[in-house]
This record gives sequence, structure tokens and C-alpha cells, in this order.
Amino acid sequence: MTARTSNDHARDIPEATVARLPVYLRALITLAEQDIETCSSEELATAAGVNSAKLRKDLSYLGSYGTRGVGYDVEYLRYQIAREIGVTQDWPVVIVGIGNLGHALANYSGFRSRGFRVVALLDADPDRHDEVVAGVDVRPFDELEAIVLEHGVAIGVIATPALAAQDVADRMVDAGITSILNFAPTVLSVPEGVDVRKVDLSIELQILAYHVQRKAAAGMVEAEAVTEDSA
Repeated sequence: MTARTSNDHARDIPEATVARLPVYLRALITLAEQDIETCSSEELATAAGVNSAKLRKDLSYLGSYGTRGVGYDVEYLRYQIAREIGVTQDWPVVIVGIGNLGHALANYSGFRSRGFRVVALLDADPDRHDEVVAGVDVRPFDELEAIVLEHGVAIGVIATPALAAQDVADRMVDAGITSILNFAPTVLSVPEGVDVRKVDLSIELQILAYHVQRKAAAGMVEAEAVTEDSA
């Protein structure tokens, strides 16, 4: 089993591969929790919901971590992927907008177990400033800059209404935040060098509705065909 050396820096990893690495990491964590020490590419691909050829291609960008005839060491590969995507350390995160969604995000236990530490919850509404969510005080949004400086925050989460999201993003960027996870249903404009990931739950539901509709239509066509055959 070999790993990439310091003199063998990786090629730029395609965005599609980067998007799948956390999926592989989650699958490996699940396998480790089941006390599985080694797995084949086929087993890992099945656990991750991809085909094995795609998985092997993706992992080739990281280095050579498998052993022919044995497969992958689950714990070792888990660490290598975690290191590649930067979650072997705690990343300080600030969440802005402590409504229903903000509360849910603040209470999400997966942040800490996946390498993220919520250092502050911020809201512009003074009525929320006496709240404590998941052991973290809700503080005024105007404290953003001081919190980013104090904790070295590079990742911000926006869970505000759409109308407020751009102003929040602008303040985050000005404060030094370079990566933003946006749950607000709007497109943000940010300078070059700032990464934005958008999570729009309504769009995801609409995509599911499309597939449900397609399945229903196919079922109706099949039922009509059966009826005609039996007539």
C-alpha cells in the first residue's frame, strides 16, 4: 500500500470527484462503525452508491491506497480522504440567521463529528439574543467581524431570509470569510476567490416531484396497455 509523497503533489481534482469524496468518507465511517477493517472497491462503491469504476478513478487522484487481492484498509483510507478534504482538524464555523433552519443547523451533531465547530450563532433580531442553542449563545450580527478575527473563521453559513442573504454575504467577505454555505433561496454575488455552496431545499423537492410525476405517468401508460391487451 502506497501513499502520495510530498514531492508527488496531486493533480487538480475535478469538482465532480471533490463532491463525491465526502460520500466515500461517510461510507467508510459507516463501515468502520460496523467493525469492517478491509473492503473491496465494489463493496465501497455499493456503500457509497456509485459504480466501482468511478470510485477507482476518483481515488486515483488521491494516490494508490489499495492492495491487489486485499482491497482497501478502511481506517487508513478514511484518514487519507479526511486529510484530502481538510476535515482532520476542527474548522470554526459561524451561522447567521437563527430561525427554524438556523436552530436545526446549530443542533446538528454531524458538524463536530465531521470536523466542524460552531463558534458563534448570529442574528440581527434583538429578541433572539437571550437564546442559547446547542450550548452556544445567540449574539448580535454586528459582532461578526470580531468573532471572525477571534476564532479565525473561514467558513460561514447563511440561514437568513433571501432578502437579507446578500448583505450578510457581503459582511462575511469583508470580515475575511472565504467559504460560504448558503441556505437562503437566492443567488449570491461574491468576489473571485470566495467559494459558495448553495443548498436549496425547495429545488431538491421539485426535482423529486419531477421523478414522482414521471413514474406516475409511466404507471398510467403501463396500466392502459394492460387494459387494451385484456379488452
